[in-house]
Amino acid sequence: QVRLVESGGGLVQPGGSLRLSCAASGSIFSLNAMGWYRQAPGKQRELVATFTRTGSTSYADSVKGRFTISRDNAKNTVYLQMNSLKPEDTAVYYCNKVLYGVDYWGQGSQVTVSS
Repeated sequence: QVRLVESGGGLVQPGGSLRLSCAASGSIFSLNAMGWYRQAPGKQRELVATFTRTGSTSYADSVKGRFTISRDNAKNTVYLQMNSLKPEDTAVYYCNKVLYGVDYWGQGSQVTVSS
């Protein structure tokens, strides 16, 4: 059983920063194949940033240079540092872990970028 618990969402003004955290528990084995998705109202869920199965990082073009994914293996936690936030970044952000072909999801964290 894999459990993902997110924290760190909120309301921020354009140009501001937020950091999301995702604490993983259970038989996750590693923090590879783990990352962040987001879903805005009326839109499909999209990949934001992830650690691939080999441990490298991958980012959506829309967040490159602004968002950074990182991890603390000792704490089984993955982070998403979001800088220079834009109104179009407003969405529910979900932590994701893929294990043996199965997707596990966090509960979702609302990020709202508005003045």
